[in-house]
This record gives sequence, structure tokens and C-alpha cells, in this order.
Amino acid sequence: MSAHRKLAAILAADVAGYSRLTGIDEEGTLKRLRKLRRELINPAVALHRGRIVKTTGDGILIEFASVVDAVRCALDFQRGMDDRNADVPAEQRIEFRVGINLGDVVVEGDDLLGDGVNVAARLEGIAEAGGICISEESRRMSIGRSAISWTCASRTQASSSSRISLGRCRHIGSDLAKVHRERLPSHYPISHLSP
Repeated sequence: MSAHRKLAAILAADVAGYSRLTGIDEEGTLKRLRKLRRELINPAVALHRGRIVKTTGDGILIEFASVVDAVRCALDFQRGMDDRNADVPAEQRIEFRVGINLGDVVVEGDDLLGDGVNVAARLEGIAEAGGICISEESRRMSIGRSAISWTCASRTQASSSSRISLGRCRHIGSDLAKVHRERLPSHYPISHLSP
């Protein structure tokens, strides 16, 4: 099987505090996560024309032809999570961290590999629970094309070939809440979202 390259918008997401949640109630957490995928995530991915590349326990990697579709999908399922978590005690909430990158990927069969995927995974890793971090290229491509605006505070090097800026948002119901500007290590400057 030969590999080829293409440009794709990559959304990487995982559950913040997954080990803690499964330590408290493994079967209940897995049951809730399967239900969330079936009722919230899979429909959002389909609605926004994405393709689930793989799931890994608490993680999911999704490919989109459009970064705007990736951002809209992330917003849909983060808002849906806020609705579902409204009456759940904080220590029992399932909250996703999301990273979005637009970049070159290597296609091997049904799998995606390479720097484009790696940057999305790094962004997801530094997103706050319930938040979204995006690459600079994703920010530029989504300006004026989604229900939110992105403001870039600064940039940093995320890998040998990609520059990123970080977007963070929290949602209250269906509205975007005021964006926080939190301190991260100096090599993770923040770009933020505003409604």
C-alpha cells in the first residue's frame, strides 16, 4: 500500500481527566463516553462532513476537508457537552479538550500520519477542559467564516515546520462565554476567541 499526501483539517480531541474518571467509575465512564459518541460526536461529525479516522479510548481523530467545518464541529460538540454537564457534579463531568490544525498529512490506507496530525495532537494536549486550541493557519482560514472571531496574541513554534497560535473558549449554554487569558509557559503564548 503506497502512501500519499494531502492537505486536511485535523481535529484531535480527548477527555480531560479521563484516568481520574475511570478510576472513580470505569464502567460508568465508558458507558457515558460511548453514549456521547453515538448521540453527540458522531452526528456533529456527519453534519459537518468529517471523517472519524480513529478512536483511542478517550481520544478521537477526525479529518475534514474544510477547517471551517472542523471549527463548527468542535463548537457543536463543546456546546453539547456544556448542556449535558449542566447538572453533573464537577468531579464527574466528561469534558473534551480539542486541537485543530490545517496541514499536510500522509495518507496510509484509512489512517493519517505526519506533522499535520502531530500539531493537532499537541494543540489538544494544551487545550483546557471544554476548550479549543487552533493553529495559526486554522485561525486565518476561519476568520469571518464561522460564528466566532479569532484574535491572535502571538505565535510560537510547535514543531519543526508549523507555527501555532492558541485559541481558547468556554461556552455557557449556546452562547460563547467571555474568553480567559490564562498564563501558560512562555513557549505557549495565547491567542483567544471572542464572541
